[in-house]
Amino acid sequence: MIEPQSIIPGDFDDFLDKYRQGMKIVLEGARAETGQTPKEVVWTKNKAKLYRYQPYAEKRHRVPLLIVYALINRPYVLDLLPGNSFIEYLTDEGFDVYMLDWGIPGDEDAGLSFEHYVMDYMRRAAHKVMRTSGTEEFSLLGYCMGGTMSAMYAALFPERLRNLILLTAPVDFATEHIGLYRLFTGEKYMDVADFVDAFGNIPGEMIDTGNRMLKPVTNYIGTYVTMWDRIMQDKPMETWLAMNKWVNDGPPFPGEAFKMWIRDFYQQNKLVKGEIRLRGRRVDLSNIRCPFLSIAGKKDHICTIPQAEAAMDLISSEDKEFFVLDAGHVGLMTGRGAKKGLWPKVSGWLGPRSK
Repeated sequence: MIEPQSIIPGDFDDFLDKYRQGMKIVLEGARAETGQTPKEVVWTKNKAKLYRYQPYAEKRHRVPLLIVYALINRPYVLDLLPGNSFIEYLTDEGFDVYMLDWGIPGDEDAGLSFEHYVMDYMRRAAHKVMRTSGTEEFSLLGYCMGGTMSAMYAALFPERLRNLILLTAPVDFATEHIGLYRLFTGEKYMDVADFVDAFGNIPGEMIDTGNRMLKPVTNYIGTYVTMWDRIMQDKPMETWLAMNKWVNDGPPFPGEAFKMWIRDFYQQNKLVKGEIRLRGRRVDLSNIRCPFLSIAGKKDHICTIPQAEAAMDLISSEDKEFFVLDAGHVGLMTGRGAKKGLWPKVSGWLGPRSK
């Protein structure tokens, strides 16, 4: 709650300046320079780009790391701002970091499915990572839906995969695990084929609204209460602006991939049943035998702990760990505790396994 004295300071001109600042953000949207860690594009396919980041420190780990994000939202949340960037941290730790940016799909991409993304895009990107780094193996880190996709890739192409890390990655979509998503995705409430026929690609704003409605007070009211409080109290705004920009910057979800995501995962839970097939090949998570780390958040309402933990019983790795942080889906990556929680955990686990 913002105290009245913080809203109406003694200097009325100062108050008007702050009011104008806040209203400009409300009306025009948040602006921030994100994704500033130096990088180069080393491969492209359609809208997708593969970035290689320039390490600030001497490269200390031989095995390169490929990061894969979800098809929704933009991956620069991993490289938010200098000093608040997971990628900057990893490069400073001496990792050879690559990230696959899916780009912004157009209407002509509505037919893209997980078959294309996993078997074409990810497979070719992985080969480019190894060729560019001069190695015969690589590590894979998938975040959110990108983690689910990474698990499928690891099951289909385990040969050169050195390590696998899944961050808040849903694997088990049983009704009792998915919380309020069952109201949005259940067959009783959504005919996904008709939905995709009507829209083609699903607008990013629609996906964002669905996610926000899981916690409407926090997401719609709390966000701007925080904004006004920071402005009126002269608190730093950089991180708030960057996060608000990211939240409102969701790309469209390719229609065919969305159809599969809802039907095969949320409605039929085929991944844990071993019933997902990509171009006729069954996705069997027991094929994964490399060192494995899965990380979940206690406060995550997008990927619950049971959704993420299910992978532990499905993969065959002997070296595997399930780690839980006291954070939410995004907060574990960019929140105040990320620098002491997630970031050093990933670096400490991955470093000795990347020699």
